[in-house]
Amino acid sequence: MKTMNKQLLGHILACGTQIMWGATFVSTKVLLDYFQPVEILFIRMLLAVIALFVADPHPLRIGDKRRELAFAGAGLTGLVLYFLLENTALTMTYASNVGIIVACAPFFVAVMVGIFFKEKQGKNFYIGFVIAIAGVIMVSVSGKQSFHLNPLGDFLAFLAMISWGAYSAIVKKISEWDYPIIAVTRRIYFYGVILLLPVMAFEEDGWNMDAFREPTVIVNLLFLGLCASALGFFFWNLATGWIGAVKTSLYIYVSPIVTVVLSMFVLHEKMTVFSVIGSLCILIGLMISQGKTAGQKVQVA
Repeated sequence: MKTMNKQLLGHILACGTQIMWGATFVSTKVLLDYFQPVEILFIRMLLAVIALFVADPHPLRIGDKRRELAFAGAGLTGLVLYFLLENTALTMTYASNVGIIVACAPFFVAVMVGIFFKEKQGKNFYIGFVIAIAGVIMVSVSGKQSFHLNPLGDFLAFLAMISWGAYSAIVKKISEWDYPIIAVTRRIYFYGVILLLPVMAFEEDGWNMDAFREPTVIVNLLFLGLCASALGFFFWNLATGWIGAVKTSLYIYVSPIVTVVLSMFVLHEKMTVFSVIGSLCILIGLMISQGKTAGQKVQVA
């Protein structure tokens, strides 16, 4: 495939993935009536491993302990730590706080990629970042009286953001090794499942087995496991390899818009004027960040 086509498709895949991931907040909220957060995460990761194995059962032969550690690191940072920290933060602080803090991830992805890969971002990136974050704030606090700080919960959300930045940098490195992308995604999820098992051991409450009889539960679990997890991370890793970790991460800004729209239809939450204005700011900031500054050379993984 030509480089230009790969870059275009990479942007489409990154945007499409965030549309799916924006829907996961609504889907997860439905499932929280039946399961604990860690149980939902375990089920979706296990379904993803099975689906990816069916799609490509061929084993991934690495033969290098350092590369194997990279896969384990990706599973730890992008799956276990990110989701556990984010879900725990949601139990301690406002969802709006978490949304705003995690939306800053593209900035830290850019910082980490700059440190490890010597890639520098132009002024357009930072201008677009500021505009998009302003939009995220408007969307997140829309309809609320004020923005409240909750130190521990907000700190955990901050760690989740750092964890995602580390995951993006690791996946960028893995993409340079030219392994089959399905096998790569499957390997990362495999480590995610293994590393989540010790956390599951500390769960005191038993599984709600009756919940698996509910069609709503089955549909949402299949969406999270097969679409958002298996297909979503496959697309995301593919996009990271084609357009780079920084440009891919910018599409995180799309997620709040999807969440607001779906919440309006599925959870019957109201969309306010601030939500609309904030969504427009996010889109404008995204377009500015994706643009090239005059004389800037944009590196692609």
